[in-house]
Amino acid sequence: MKKEQIIEMKKQLQDKMHAKHVMATPQIKKIVINMGVKDSLADKKNIDRSREALVQIAGQLPKTTKAKKSIASFKLREGDPVGLMVTLRGKRMYDFYDKLVTIVLPRIRDFHGVPRESFDGHGNYTLGFPEHTVFPEIDPGKTDRIQGLEISIITTAATNEEGFALLEAMQMPFQKTK
Repeated sequence: MKKEQIIEMKKQLQDKMHAKHVMATPQIKKIVINMGVKDSLADKKNIDRSREALVQIAGQLPKTTKAKKSIASFKLREGDPVGLMVTLRGKRMYDFYDKLVTIVLPRIRDFHGVPRESFDGHGNYTLGFPEHTVFPEIDPGKTDRIQGLEISIITTAATNEEGFALLEAMQMPFQKTK
């Protein structure tokens, strides 16, 4: 999103929410992309392949997340790599959000909008994707494994209603209510 679009959106949100000034309106703080890597213990190359895919999606090098506890039934030890995460802020965050809303979500087959219930009670929104191949940077012919990921949009909103108003003002395609 361009700076002018963001400023215009904030002014509209200010009028809608009857806020005294623009800084009283909620805004996006950061976007966190999480990817749990299946079979990361069986083959260490799975983490590297997933890392390359996440770099292409986010445009930033991801951090490897490690297991906090050992679980014997999963043959998992404390400190084993189990996933990847990227935190986007600033211009990259707005560029990613714009790509998500205008390119990625319309590419999903039988897409009727994102669910309205995915707020956490504090105005933050989480969206899950069962496969990472919906992103245009990923070539489905070159991927050998389908990997899911989760996108969390962290806002400064205090309530779900404020978070919904913010994302709706930023053209998030929510499902229509009946």
